[in-house]
Parts: sequence; structure tokens; C-alpha cells
Amino acid sequence: MARMDGKVALVTGATNGIGKVTALELAKLGATVVLSGRSGDRAQATVAEIQQRSGNPNVAALVADLSVMSEVRRLADEFKAKHDRLHVLVNNAGGVFPQRRETDDGYEMTFALNHLSYFLLTNLLLDVLTASAPARIVNVSSDAHRGGRMQFDDLNFKQTPYGIGGWKAYSQSKLANVLFTYELARRLAGSGVTANVLHPGFVATGFGRTGPGLMSRVMGLLHRFALTPEEGARTTVYLASSAEVEGVTGQYFDKSKAVPSSKTSYDEEAQRRLWAISEQMTGLAQSTTATAA
Repeated sequence: MARMDGKVALVTGATNGIGKVTALELAKLGATVVLSGRSGDRAQATVAEIQQRSGNPNVAALVADLSVMSEVRRLADEFKAKHDRLHVLVNNAGGVFPQRRETDDGYEMTFALNHLSYFLLTNLLLDVLTASAPARIVNVSSDAHRGGRMQFDDLNFKQTPYGIGGWKAYSQSKLANVLFTYELARRLAGSGVTANVLHPGFVATGFGRTGPGLMSRVMGLLHRFALTPEEGARTTVYLASSAEVEGVTGQYFDKSKAVPSSKTSYDEEAQRRLWAISEQMTGLAQSTTATAA
């Protein structure tokens, strides 16, 4: 890992699990780290812990519920009010929900949190990222994307069965992460901003254990064989900091190595279609988003 003194990193979903470890490791490397979380108390406690463990005082928190698009916009505005540079954006916040839920915007929770927040936050911060080039966008996906299929006619799962423990919706959202990253990388070609996506491995965190039901029980059993958060964060930290991937873009990584993603994820028509739909769902003006090269 390369030192990151003088660089600014924003890590979403960083009060727990691999997001928290990622923020800690980037702080150890000397970066100014801004982390986001839903709970103000937890976010501030995480900041204090990371400052103490890293010896780096340049750690701060922003609070937002990233399943709500107005909150994503507020997070971007608050970040820009305090920072005019952003060298690394780590889109990590996410979840899986055993029963279908809707956000305040009326969208299915998994898709809104796991994909739409990545899409909107990234596009709102593109001007700062471009001004800071070379800069990196790191999107945390999952090998669950390999079983995913984009329900373009029913992205919100209003008619489509949700899947056991919400797994069908989760797999769709993780496929969306990969499709989005590939389209983003193509649009950012030549800008000095790279975009890559990764599988962290199956990590022992609170993920998938937020309620009763089959998913929670299965996750509890599987956690006996899971990676630690420290192990799960390695590829994220590698993509955020390593000189080995300087200039590398549009790749899917597992265990810090570029590997092929699913065949479905390379469908450029699906990538463009998802981008257009995401613009509509987030209310993002065309002029704000990355334009095709």
C-alpha cells in the first residue's frame, strides 16, 4: 500500500464492518478520511476510535441515510462545503433485507441503498474527483452479482417475488454495481479518474442478520466460516491506495486481483439502460452526470 498523505478519502457505510476497517486503514496510511454513517453517535464514536488507533487526527464524519436520495444530496453538499478535493471515493454502504421495504422515495430499499446511492453520490462528486485527478472510485459489490438479473420492468420488486431472505433483490443490486462501474469507467476515460468494482469475500459482520427469518439464521451459521472484516477490507484498501492499480479502470477485483465478472455484467446495452433509468430515479440532470466519451 502506498502512503496517502495529503489525499482525501470518503468512505460510506464506515461505522461497521469492512467500511470501518477501510476507513481505519486509509487513516493509517495518512489520508484525510471522511466517513459516513446513519447514526450520529456511532459515527462520532467511530471517528474517535479511528483517530486513536491510527494516530491520525484528520478523520471526520458525515451523517446520512443513503437509502434516501435527498440525504445523499445533503451528504454531497456537506462534503463539498468542507473539502475542495477528493482523491478516493469508496462506495461501501449497503444491506440485505429479509422482507421487501420501501424508502421514503417509494423505491425498494435494497436497490435504493445498494445501487442508487452509489450512482447519485458518485455523480454529485464527479466535479471534485475530476479536479483532484488522479482520483479513484471504488465500488463494493459481491460475487452474488453472478446470480443476479436486472428486472428492468420491475426494479422495485412490486410484482416480482422478492426471493428467499431478499436474496434475489440483493443479487440484482450487486449486478447493478458492476454494470454501473463499467459504464462509469467508459464515460470517465481520459479524465484521470478511475472506477473499479470488487468482491470483498463473505465477511463476518452484522450483514444479513438484522431481523428474524431464514436469512438471519443462515447467515449466523455461515459466519463460522467467514472472513474477518480486516480480511474482507483488503481488496478495497488495495484499490484505494496501491500504486499497482494507478490508472487501472473498469475492472472487477477479487483478492486484490482483476478477474472476470459475470457474462451478464458486460452487456453494454444493459449498462446504458441502467444508467438512464438511474438518472430518472435519482432526479439527476443529464448535465451533472458523467458523459460518454
